[in-house]
Amino acid sequence: MNVSVRPKVRFWDFVAGSVRLVRMSNLVIVAITQYLTRILLIGPRHEWKNIISDPDLFVLSLSTVCIAAAGYIINDYFDIKIDIVNKPERVVVGRYLKRRWAMGAHQVLNVLGAALGLFVSPWVFLVNVVSITMLWFYSERYKRAPFIGNFIVSLLTGFTLLILTLRYPENRQLVFIYAVFSFFISLIREIIKDMEDIRGDEAHGCRTLPIIWGIRRTKQFLYCVIFIFVTTLFFMAHTLNNPVLAVLFLLLLFPIGWLVYSLSLSDTRRDFKKISSLCKIIMLLGLVTMLWA
Repeated sequence: MNVSVRPKVRFWDFVAGSVRLVRMSNLVIVAITQYLTRILLIGPRHEWKNIISDPDLFVLSLSTVCIAAAGYIINDYFDIKIDIVNKPERVVVGRYLKRRWAMGAHQVLNVLGAALGLFVSPWVFLVNVVSITMLWFYSERYKRAPFIGNFIVSLLTGFTLLILTLRYPENRQLVFIYAVFSFFISLIREIIKDMEDIRGDEAHGCRTLPIIWGIRRTKQFLYCVIFIFVTTLFFMAHTLNNPVLAVLFLLLLFPIGWLVYSLSLSDTRRDFKKISSLCKIIMLLGLVTMLWA
């Protein structure tokens, strides 16, 4: 009788796998983005030292990071088979971390995130609970459905900025503009990632836009989303009567235009991966514009 013995996982492999599982670099970006939003958009900027040392901001940001980390864990928990096809080198659950430990870590992080939110404000707690619920249903069900999963992730990306206005209501309209920016660029990237992962998704019964529409029609849909994205940004900058913001968004048209051009020429997994990285760069450039907004 043949008995398969599971290889022992080394400690540093476990640590590296856990860091990769929760997307540590993404979590750091989330926290930095919230702090920059609080300093540069909400302000006042000259009190940046007091803002950085604000315990409420630290707790609010930590709660967001905990919930985001839990979301990454549960997403990988449900997507083991798909990820083995799409990204075999990134599979952590079942390789470095047992499934029951992953589920336990997910639950602990969610409870901690919700409790920290309650410490700041009942409204923050409510948004955190809604976010936890949406992340669960996204990973368990809606990620495999057309568009709705993309929409949920993008909406939660915008929430990471909007949640700050529940505790710090100053300049709420300006924060809202950047939340909309984050929503749209995240939505574009999520759909492009579906185009990149079409092989593994289709093999496991997913019904994402590229699978039900094909690459060509999905591209056409993305062109419409990008048009609405750009139009919305300029409209909102106009309603705030903020010419500086309009100029900043005008400069962002160059990388966005390059994204559209690259998308029109793309047809391989490698092409879509490059465009996904370009979306990250555009999001980073959008954050940089906070310096002058």
